[in-house]
Amino acid sequence: MTEHSHDHGRGVLQELAPLGRELRALIPGVYEGFGQLHSAAFADGAVDKKTKELLALAIAIAVRCDGCIASHARGAALNNATEAEVAETIGVAIAMSGGPGTVYGPRALAAFREFEKK
Repeated sequence: MTEHSHDHGRGVLQELAPLGRELRALIPGVYEGFGQLHSAAFADGAVDKKTKELLALAIAIAVRCDGCIASHARGAALNNATEAEVAETIGVAIAMSGGPGTVYGPRALAAFREFEKK
């Protein structure tokens, strides 16, 4: 996958998957701990899963993490976020991160659209 690819969702996750599996084999305890943390953080509670995925998407944009953007765009889609909700989330990320948000925000929208249920 090239930097200029138009695939910001599935392609990113597919590219990272074998690398992640390889690293997981070397440090399984770290990945197990992260998996538990992720499950606890994203569980339904006072804040629902959809909102948590949108929060994570905004943070992913702000920290400029393409893999995180793809993962949480998928999570937002799986939790029935709308394009309007994602767009407003991206707007907040742009407000909080400035110029880089105007680069990673559109990537997030493209990733969400790849996973969105039509």
